[in-house]
Amino acid sequence: MQNRWSSTEAEQYLQFYATKKIDSNLALRVYTSRLLGQDPRLVLHGGGNTSVKITMLDLLKQPTEVLCIKGSGWDLEFIEPEGLPAVKLLPLLKLRDLTVLSDEDMVNYQRIHLLDAAAPNPSIETLLHAFIPKTFIDHTHANAILSITNQPNGAELVEKIFGARVGIVPYLKPGFDLAKKAAEIYEQHPAVEGLILLKHGIFSFGDTAKESYDRMIDLVDCAEKYIATHSKKSTPRVIKTAVSFAEIAPIIRGLCSEKKSVHQFKAPMLHFRSNEKIMAYVNGENLNAYSQRGVVTPDHIIRTKNYPLILTIPNKLTEFKNSAQITLTHYIERYQHYFNTHNSSSKIMLDPLPRVILIPGLGLIGLGKSSFEAKIVADLAEATIETILEAENIGYFSPLSEAELFEMEYWSLEQAKLVKNREKPFARKVVVITGGAGIIGRATAQAFRREGAEVFILDINQTPLNAIEKECDVKSLLCDVTCAEMVNAAFTRICEQVGGVDIVVLNAGKAITGSLLELTAAQIQESFQVNFYAHHYVAQAALKIMLKQNTGGALLFNVSKQAINPGENFGAYGVAKSATLALARQYALEYGKFGIRANIVNADRIRSGILTDAMIASRAQSRGLSEADYMTGNLLNLEVTADDVAQAFVSQALAEKTTANIMTVDGGNIAAAVR
Repeated sequence: MQNRWSSTEAEQYLQFYATKKIDSNLALRVYTSRLLGQDPRLVLHGGGNTSVKITMLDLLKQPTEVLCIKGSGWDLEFIEPEGLPAVKLLPLLKLRDLTVLSDEDMVNYQRIHLLDAAAPNPSIETLLHAFIPKTFIDHTHANAILSITNQPNGAELVEKIFGARVGIVPYLKPGFDLAKKAAEIYEQHPAVEGLILLKHGIFSFGDTAKESYDRMIDLVDCAEKYIATHSKKSTPRVIKTAVSFAEIAPIIRGLCSEKKSVHQFKAPMLHFRSNEKIMAYVNGENLNAYSQRGVVTPDHIIRTKNYPLILTIPNKLTEFKNSAQITLTHYIERYQHYFNTHNSSSKIMLDPLPRVILIPGLGLIGLGKSSFEAKIVADLAEATIETILEAENIGYFSPLSEAELFEMEYWSLEQAKLVKNREKPFARKVVVITGGAGIIGRATAQAFRREGAEVFILDINQTPLNAIEKECDVKSLLCDVTCAEMVNAAFTRICEQVGGVDIVVLNAGKAITGSLLELTAAQIQESFQVNFYAHHYVAQAALKIMLKQNTGGALLFNVSKQAINPGENFGAYGVAKSATLALARQYALEYGKFGIRANIVNADRIRSGILTDAMIASRAQSRGLSEADYMTGNLLNLEVTADDVAQAFVSQALAEKTTANIMTVDGGNIAAAVR
């Protein structure tokens, strides 16, 4: 365990926060909190907490002793002073005289005594930090500590490794009772450097930020060294599979979806990973035993559930869906039994679907409502793997009981961490947009992203892709959609990253002008390649994935008014677009029975890569109009923009019972209206 303290960096923090009038101890608290947060073997994604006791002025300018402790929603790796809300210390200390304190009353009381009522909720473990009379306190869920304490003889091992350096606290749910017990044990051994909470984590403390941090690193380092010198050597099994994650990801994503209605599903995002440790774990002979005993710390259960789903890949890939469905059904039944067994009140069961999937010969999958959440789950699963492997190598992994973990999973204060606003319309939807670097592509990406979708943009031009990816918070892939091989490769990569596809906006296009008599065969072929075949390649690739998922889907074609109201010298473009109109209707006809919709946007006079400023000027001049009059030459006398086209795509994607629809977006052009 590396000690990352740097006197130079510490001084930089002091100088930086001094300009913001931040207390020096609070500045160093921020520094060492970030040091802890930077090491995934100590804390992950909002885990752990830190505190410092300082004096601040209240509203009346009276000096007040406060506890600045990590607030809910903050991550140690990126914490700022405002992420350590100040709670008046004296009122907290008075709570110790109580014999009983409910969780809800505890949280309310802590909020009442915040210096800033707008600050985030102080940590669930605020009282423990308050009751220990040390200036700086650090708390982590270090992997090595969990490997040692999740043993049948965890307390004896802790005493053997650390001796009198630490106090040993039996497992209690975080909150008032744990705080009182930890303070009691500390007072029995006031010379200790920290406390080890069995099957939970570790606290260290000191009079300075450096002392508390140094002690944390040193104690964890001792645990790691013990594990390294006492581990049994074993040779993991080698299980090989010719199946790639991308091949089975859509099947898994579909099976693990929440069905809202006949053709409405909420599918998870998938995050796959595989490395030497993961393979040693998933290929282990005792995988079905050690992976099913429980989580390594109760802090993880609200994100990962108590145990993962284990899937095996049959010899024939065609049998995978049926075998996976059977295994998933057993998993759901087991979770329902777990809930019914331990639910002694009126709690409502959470969805019974897995959050982690293990596949021997392949790796692990994290599942979440977003790609970010799925990555968090995968990170926690990987930390679990390392912890359990080390626990098994030095003894026997023995976590908390199901009853104790159920109490944490359905604890109101833990559940509050997961409470979010109502999901946006396209949450848990994967949207792919071709021609994504163009003006319409960019506007469409922004529109779907605003509504919660995970968006991938495809384009042949890399430079604008990079800019749009950053600007719109989307993912981009370089792809020439006129090449079927590149299209298939792009959709494979999308499956590798999130598991599947739900909505595809077929927006790539190119206008080749000239009278039909003057156009060469090559020009007409090029127009068809971009404006027809490219759409067909993309639709085919997407459909293969959608059918595997069995969760419906939408193909949204940008056809333009040329397919219905052709313009002079636009024959190559219009004829190809007419073919694409027929193509979209055919897809609607053939795949509606699978819940896959195909709709069409018929747009006109949109400033874009096709209708450039130069083309607008030329057309306006040829008609004897100003550019403004040309662009508003419709029944509504309004210029139609790329944002209007984007909203049309969004509307069609939302219309779950509409297919083969042609939506006109042109401000009103009777000649282009569908009759």
